[in-house]
Amino acid sequence: MRIDLNRLRMLAGERGLSLTALLAKAGVSKTAFYHLVHKSSVLPASLRAIGEMLSVRPGAFLTEENPDVTKIRRILSLTDRIVASDPKLDRDNVRLTLLLLEEKPIQRLRRSLIRGRKSDLHR
Repeated sequence: MRIDLNRLRMLAGERGLSLTALLAKAGVSKTAFYHLVHKSSVLPASLRAIGEMLSVRPGAFLTEENPDVTKIRRILSLTDRIVASDPKLDRDNVRLTLLLLEEKPIQRLRRSLIRGRKSDLHR
């Protein structure tokens, strides 16, 4: 997990604080903050102090480094919203459709052709 600097700036700005003012009030030095932003692991005490100053949990300004995890979370969130709008929809079909739409058209076509060949074998 890493600190999402843009999200943190936005949260501080919503509370009328600059990033420098936030760090000063949280008791986190600029040097320590620099290391928090540029390391893949972060120190819980500093995160907790920054979160307390913003009245949010530290998860509000952390981000996953793994783009696959981010993609999966985004697709699951979108799936939930779509199914909530029409409960008759099959959640798995919605999720699989969204996953397919993430692929390039040529990859979707190849996948369909492979599935088509497999279904011919079962007849």
